[in-house]
Amino acid sequence: MKRPNRTRSTARRVAGAGLLAAMLALPGLASAQEKDSFRIAWSIYVGWMPWSYGDSAGIVDKWADRYDIEIDVVQINDYIESINLYTAGEFDGVTITNMDALAIPAASGVDTTLPIIGDFSNGNDGVVLKDTDELTDIKGQRVNLVELSVSHYLLARALESVGMSERDVTVVNTSDADIVGTFSTPDVTAAVTWNPQLSELRAMPEANVVFDSSDIPGEIIDTLALNTEVLEANPELGKALTGAWYEIMARMSGDDETGVDARTRMAEAAGTDLTGYEAQLASTQMFYDAADAVEFVTSDQPEATMDNVRQFAYDRGLLGATATSPDFVGIEFTDGSVLGSEDNVKLRFTSEYMEMAAEDAL
Repeated sequence: MKRPNRTRSTARRVAGAGLLAAMLALPGLASAQEKDSFRIAWSIYVGWMPWSYGDSAGIVDKWADRYDIEIDVVQINDYIESINLYTAGEFDGVTITNMDALAIPAASGVDTTLPIIGDFSNGNDGVVLKDTDELTDIKGQRVNLVELSVSHYLLARALESVGMSERDVTVVNTSDADIVGTFSTPDVTAAVTWNPQLSELRAMPEANVVFDSSDIPGEIIDTLALNTEVLEANPELGKALTGAWYEIMARMSGDDETGVDARTRMAEAAGTDLTGYEAQLASTQMFYDAADAVEFVTSDQPEATMDNVRQFAYDRGLLGATATSPDFVGIEFTDGSVLGSEDNVKLRFTSEYMEMAAEDAL
């Protein structure tokens, strides 16, 4: 299965920022009005395949009907494009990581809420070195990765864990499509990537995963994001999507025929088989139970994580040219506390809808 391309080169972001600004000025985009039809964008990744199954199995429609609304779940083949379309108002919601939610829509001024915390990477992303199993041996090496992606973030956290920084290595921007072929050449000795490419690198002779996302559990978070104004004007959207999500979770997590069928269909939609998909699930901390998701999102973890993420984003210019500090964008957590500017809160964690699911109140 090909994980979504989370690439954001500087040139692409600069060009994209102007385009998004222009698109946001257009009439007819997502707005804070009551309506009965919504569009959600998703892209292929192990933790987001449930939306494909929920759509094809009629679960999303079932929950939309319960709230007398329509929800169109749309697959977008390019992950970053799906976020850009959401940011421009073409979609009411999008599947997205916590880092990208901050760095793209929130940084672009689109108030965004995360009503569903689906999972976090727990080994799906890793740092790989040749001929050594010691992370400290990365010093002085050229490291191939998708620049300004979650791989770049993982590298920064890995280096920090052993008292180093990016000054101790040279980052070589390499597309996710090329990372396996590049690492197989003799001159390339270090890389950072995600599954399924990570599994291919791991299988190569003399390759060792020396740091992975299980070493920073809960930091690479996969979510469903909704436009805050749309959600506040239409809370039934949040209820329907959350209800559908946890019905899908209940089906896919079972060992019975229904569970196997659900996971098989997700695997096929992702371009892999059941064995391959389940291997990726094994390194993904799925929150199958709404109560577990609530416990995670109401803990201290999201705030600690987002403090790291916002510093990473600011240091690399991902918060925009007008950002003078990591505080530029305010991030609100479930207890109402805000990290950053209280006057510019654009990213919000909430447990409201997941609590409803946990209490069987949807």
